[in-house]
Amino acid sequence: MHQAGRYLMLAGGVVVSFFAQQPPHTAPVHAQSTSSVSLSAKGDDRTLEINNVSYEVTADFVPGRPRGERLLLRKTISSKQILGEIGLDSTTTLEAWPLGADPKQKPLYVVKASAVGGQSLDSALFVAERGLEEVSWWAVYRLGTGQHLFDSYVPVLSFSISRETIASRYVGLEVPPDDAVDARLKKPNVVAVLTYASEAGVKREALLTCDDPKQALLLRSYADTTRTLSTTEGRPPRSLKLSFESNYPSPPSPVNLTIPLTGDDLDLAHAQLPPHLHLTAWKR
Repeated sequence: MHQAGRYLMLAGGVVVSFFAQQPPHTAPVHAQSTSSVSLSAKGDDRTLEINNVSYEVTADFVPGRPRGERLLLRKTISSKQILGEIGLDSTTTLEAWPLGADPKQKPLYVVKASAVGGQSLDSALFVAERGLEEVSWWAVYRLGTGQHLFDSYVPVLSFSISRETIASRYVGLEVPPDDAVDARLKKPNVVAVLTYASEAGVKREALLTCDDPKQALLLRSYADTTRTLSTTEGRPPRSLKLSFESNYPSPPSPVNLTIPLTGDDLDLAHAQLPPHLHLTAWKR
C-alpha cells in the first residue's frame, strides 16, 4: 500500500485504531462496531437479517472540507429478507467524522438511504446503490458534506477533462418513474434527464424529450429498454454517447445520441439526435 494511512477499509466487529498521519498532539482514536447475522423462522417463513459495518479513511483532500483533512467514514448496511421471496428491505447509512475525532461524537453528517450498499468515488462522492427490486439505480452524494447531487439509472460515468491534472467529471441519467415528485417529469413526452457534475455540484442538466409519446414511453420503460452511457475515445473524451436498446424478445432497435463535450460543459446545440428527439437545458 502506497502512503501508509492514505486509505483504510476495515470490517465491522473489530477494534479500529488510527495512528498514521494524525495531526500533532491528537490522541489515538479507538472505535468498535458490531456486524451481525440472524436467521429466524416463523411457520414456513425464514427471515435473514444482516448488519454489516465497515470503516474507511479518505485521501487528504475531500472537496467541501479543509485541505489536508481526511475523513473517517462509517458505512452500515442493514438488510432483512424473507428467504424464497423476491426483494428485500435494506438501508445503507454513511456517517463521517474528521480523522482524529472520536466517533462517539456527533458526525459531520449522516446519509441514510434505502440501498443495498454504496461506495466512495475519488474521495469526492458517495454513490449509493438503490436498486432493491428489479430496477438498478444509484443516488450520488458529495462526500464532504453529504449533499445529494443527482440520481442515475445507469452506472455513474467518471472521466477527467484534462490531460495535465485530474479534473474529474461525473455523468448520470435519471429516468423518471411514473410517480416523479417534479410534475414536469410526468409529461408524456419526457424521456430522461442527463446530469453533468463536478465534485462541487451539478454543472448542467439537460432534458431529453420525444415528439411521439408512445416512443417516449418505450424509451423510459424500465422493463423494456436498456440504457447505456459512455464516452468516446480520447483523453479528454470529445463527447458522450447515450444509447437505448429494446430488450429481448423485441429487436434491439438501438437509438443513439452523441453529445459533444466543449470546454467544461455539454454542447447541447451540436448534439446529434435521431428524428423527433430533443435535448434542452433544464433546471430543477
